[in-house]
Amino acid sequence: MTRLADVCCYIRSKNAGPFWITVDLFFKDRELFEKWVDSPSLQAAELAQRLGIDTADLRRQALPELATLKFAYPRKQPQGGACERDMHGGQQYIWLLGMELA
Repeated sequence: MTRLADVCCYIRSKNAGPFWITVDLFFKDRELFEKWVDSPSLQAAELAQRLGIDTADLRRQALPELATLKFAYPRKQPQGGACERDMHGGQQYIWLLGMELA
């Protein structure tokens, strides 16, 4: 069993404006990036399903020169709303840490 946290040296989430969250997966090295970037677990459809959003709303971008995978998705509510629980989007990556890669 390989977890995302085992192949990435850094995983972060942050705001991408008041309506979007972006997540960056920094792989430990280029070899791990190339091995796992095309994993079914890291494809737009799977990530969107885990987030409970439409696949068309997820933006995924692989950056091989940085050994990084980025994806962004719309917030359920705009930043700073009455029900805001993570103003800066910095807590949104937590669900990824234990994710198993296929």
